[in-house]
Amino acid sequence: MLTKTQLVDGAAIKKAIEGRDGKLLASFYTDDALVRVIDRNNPPSKPREIRGRAAITTFWDDICSRAMTHKVDTTIADGDNLAFTQACAYPDGTKVFCAAMLELKAGRIARQTVVQAWDE
Repeated sequence: MLTKTQLVDGAAIKKAIEGRDGKLLASFYTDDALVRVIDRNNPPSKPREIRGRAAITTFWDDICSRAMTHKVDTTIADGDNLAFTQACAYPDGTKVFCAAMLELKAGRIARQTVVQAWDE
């Protein structure tokens, strides 16, 4: 079943992330999109790179299938750029914080950089 493509804005990102809707999130990306993840395990000199909508779909399906809550706190838009912060929590109390910067092309995500940290 195909998911209708929706243009990306702060409200759409918030709805999809907080609703744990991986299919909707994946529909926001261009076919050749790149997501770069920077964290303790993937430092700035060697970030994790997720290329193409198929791989990005798998990425979001994994995240959205986890037993955790997601809250988008702040979104800021400027032309073809959108940034947001996200706070997450697992049932055991472990917290995750994420800041993301999106580069949009024709209203869809072409590039995304995620910087995240979590409780250890």
